[in-house]
Amino acid sequence: MRHLTALGFALTLTFASASVLASDEKAAPKADPAAGKAIAGQVCAACHNADGNSIIPANPKLAGQHPEYIAKQLHNFQAKDGKQPERVNSIMNGMAAGLSDQDIRNLAAYYTSQKPTGGEAKGARESVDLGQKIWRAGNLSKGLPACAGCHGPAGAGLPAPYPRIAGQHADYTEAQLKAFRAGERANDPAKMMRMIAAKMSDAEIKAVADYAAGLH
Repeated sequence: MRHLTALGFALTLTFASASVLASDEKAAPKADPAAGKAIAGQVCAACHNADGNSIIPANPKLAGQHPEYIAKQLHNFQAKDGKQPERVNSIMNGMAAGLSDQDIRNLAAYYTSQKPTGGEAKGARESVDLGQKIWRAGNLSKGLPACAGCHGPAGAGLPAPYPRIAGQHADYTEAQLKAFRAGERANDPAKMMRMIAAKMSDAEIKAVADYAAGLH
């Protein structure tokens, strides 16, 4: 019964988030991927590559990511009303500062339209195997849910709140999970990722990152 209640809550949160985002999309001007491509080439390409398929392990791949998720992250990197950005990163805070709401919509539409390159699980076999177990079934003894529950069996994510992780650089995924665990990253809805990462050891975090990198 508890599992069903938790599942119902997660689904309600997902549908509610999607409904709000859908309402926002109806009110917002139409996104222009061509304009987004121009901005990406001028502002983002050095770190994320022109098509969003970053070749730098510390920088995330953006190609094929959900537009709502990209938009949320860019907005979270921006300081508003004199307050510190919700997501703090010295480089991204500066890059996002000059973007208008329309720029962000355009960038999100452009990167979403790009085909993501396949990743490769480069970790040790034992780590990848452990990551597969956690991804598919979690760790019941620690109350750790399966990653696939929100990010999908193949890591494609569930629009809009849960990002695509398939093929993402393992170094980046590992760093983000550790940041959530330490509370250094705190822009996850309802503290969901912070609560999950808090239950994970360094070995489990690395294992999930290794496994996700090889998903297609």
